[in-house]
Amino acid sequence: MRYAIYYTPPPETALARFGAAWFARNAPCLDTPRRYGFHGTLKAPFRLAAGTTEAELLRAAGSFAAERPAFSGPALRLSVLAGFLALTPSEPSEELDRLAADCVAAFDRFRAPAAEAELARRRRTGLSPRQEALLLRWGYPYVMDAFRFHLTLTGRLDEAGLDRERAEAETMLAGSAPAFPVDGITLMVEPAEGEAFHVLRRCEFALPAGGTRRSGLEDGTGVRSSAGATSRRSFDRRDP
Repeated sequence: MRYAIYYTPPPETALARFGAAWFARNAPCLDTPRRYGFHGTLKAPFRLAAGTTEAELLRAAGSFAAERPAFSGPALRLSVLAGFLALTPSEPSEELDRLAADCVAAFDRFRAPAAEAELARRRRTGLSPRQEALLLRWGYPYVMDAFRFHLTLTGRLDEAGLDRERAEAETMLAGSAPAFPVDGITLMVEPAEGEAFHVLRRCEFALPAGGTRRSGLEDGTGVRSSAGATSRRSFDRRDP
């Protein structure tokens, strides 16, 4: 059993409706991302650490959300990342990067250390020294200053497939992506290996927009990360 902390669009919003309609389509390239649902990863899937429980994780998620303000993310645009189609922010967002960094750190006590097989899988395509340090510290190499928020739309495709799916997405979006409200985190669970993730609980942020937040977070590798310094140079997906 694995858990993850995801961004999912608020129910009944245009972005949520787009995601539901997109994954209702019968297309083979949707099979893998559909298993994870329409989401943006904030803390990648992990197994519970010894001595921790699901109930404790649920309480921690509620407490985390109670101290956060809602905010509006940047406009979204269609992008190709490592061979798959995704919606990504059209400009850097310090608030979004800070949310992801805080999720990585705040919930890390619940993460069991990654097995050697998992570490080897992460390293298969090659990691930079910085990504290797992040992998060893946080169990995932694309966090902190290596984080890039995205809402996965397809699996890996060739150029023709990407062109086809981009055209479909543009038609469904009617020329412009919907608003990107960020008002909570969603705790997801994968009941058994290979099964679909489902929502365990969606925790809405309790503070009003513009609420006070912390200014700086030690990333655990000896470097204080800047929330706005999102890396655009090296990105590859392991978990959608």
